[in-house]
Amino acid sequence: MAFPQPDPDFEHRAKLVVIWEDLINPVRAIAGYQELVLDQARRLGLADLVPDLDKVLTAANTLSQLVDTLRNPVPGAVSDDVSDLADMQSRLRHDLRTPLNAIIGYSEMVAEDLDSSPGGKVIKPDLERLLREAKQLLEKIDTIVNLTQGDASPAQGAETDLPGSAHAVVAGLLRTLQPQEQQQLPQEIGRILIVDDNESNRDLLSRRLILDGHDVTHVESGAQALSLLEHDQAFDLILLDLLMPVMNGLEVLARLKADERWYAIPVIMISGLTESDAVLKCIEVGAEDYLPKPCNVVLLRARINACLERKRWREREREYLAQLEEEKAKSDRLIRNILPEHTVLRLNDGETLIADRFESASILFADIVGFTPAAAMMTPAQLVDRLDRVFSEFDILALSLGVEKIKTIGDAYMAAAGLPEPRHDHAEQIAEFAIGILDTLRRMNESDEAPLQVRIGVHTGPVVAGVIGRHKFIYDVWGDTVNIASRLESEGAPDRITVSEAVRAALEHRFDFEARGMLSLKGKGMAHAFFLVPPFGKSSGG
Repeated sequence: MAFPQPDPDFEHRAKLVVIWEDLINPVRAIAGYQELVLDQARRLGLADLVPDLDKVLTAANTLSQLVDTLRNPVPGAVSDDVSDLADMQSRLRHDLRTPLNAIIGYSEMVAEDLDSSPGGKVIKPDLERLLREAKQLLEKIDTIVNLTQGDASPAQGAETDLPGSAHAVVAGLLRTLQPQEQQQLPQEIGRILIVDDNESNRDLLSRRLILDGHDVTHVESGAQALSLLEHDQAFDLILLDLLMPVMNGLEVLARLKADERWYAIPVIMISGLTESDAVLKCIEVGAEDYLPKPCNVVLLRARINACLERKRWREREREYLAQLEEEKAKSDRLIRNILPEHTVLRLNDGETLIADRFESASILFADIVGFTPAAAMMTPAQLVDRLDRVFSEFDILALSLGVEKIKTIGDAYMAAAGLPEPRHDHAEQIAEFAIGILDTLRRMNESDEAPLQVRIGVHTGPVVAGVIGRHKFIYDVWGDTVNIASRLESEGAPDRITVSEAVRAALEHRFDFEARGMLSLKGKGMAHAFFLVPPFGKSSGG
């Protein structure tokens, strides 16, 4: 969308603004330093200087008021008659120089008196800054007067006398405002709801927006707008009149912003009321913008385009954040499949080294008997599928009993109870899991052509557990308890649960055991071992 050409007076008004902004800064500096000097003189008891300093302040205020009139000159003040223009410029030079000369003259008198006054060294730096600002401004009077009166060609390069050059600044602005077919802004199209109690306003606004390609709906009251939104919330923008009977626009806006369903819909207020209190209140309640009636069509299009573009960006941002949340959820689910829940929470809280000692926990190893030679006869897909089905059933069982799967090693399965959160019944928990493994495998064997058997070893005692790795985490367990459980499994019998003396002592009140005799455990010597007898093992004579 290209901007229209500025009106003929635009360049002159823009130059006035640039000049005024450059002029008002030294004027404010003069007044500010003078107030500081006057305040310091009174605090230091330099009463003799106060009358002259008051005269400087009066002149500074006069200068400030005069500069304010340059910001908004009286319409028609610029005359086409050369003699009239010369007279106006002469008067303006006089009017500006008079207070400046007074400021400089009285300030220099005070500066002379400060040399012999106690405390003069405190005041003099600020007074010197005031004088420097006043003298620099006095040197610019001719340039300022020529430009404010519309002299398009100031003599002797006067335009460069002004910092920032009013001509250069305004020329740059004019270039930016020129229509540029090659750099037109993209036009945002959206669904717009117009709320206005005046029929002609609704009709004109609707027709203009429809011609711009928007999908427009209009209603005549706030109640109708809210009722419509209850059934159709897919609006991209609401143009809301402020002055309406029964429910005014501000009340409608408050209802919109208080409801999470409609909060994100941008609202532009439109009203003939331009008082700042009304504008500020609407913005405070949540309006995106505020436009006066009658609406400037070009400005309205620009504001609508900006609102719709911001809404699109917010929607893209929400979509992006939702994707991030989904990816984070996937990541959390994945890491929870690798690490215990309690450990994941500790990692998320910032712990970098997780290592704990548990004085009593139970470790189980289960190894499929004779699987290695059988695997040699399978295709890779068959091998993985068979192990996946078996170990997936073990995983489901472990989850139901609260047992922590540690890892699989080839065709062996390792699990623990009593960690990462301690519990007093960990031995019973691991025994239930061991019995469940035998029962699960027996059920699976009823439908498999090649039945599987498993050796199970269990031991109870102290362990150390923690997380190792940086890129690929693993939660692992170490200690003699782990080694003994592994040895009991390797020295065990197919479809039997081989346990240590410690396990038997912990569970003899609940389960039956068969003495296995003394086993030679590698690295541990001779140790008593027992078979835990499952409930279904009694009836089968096993």
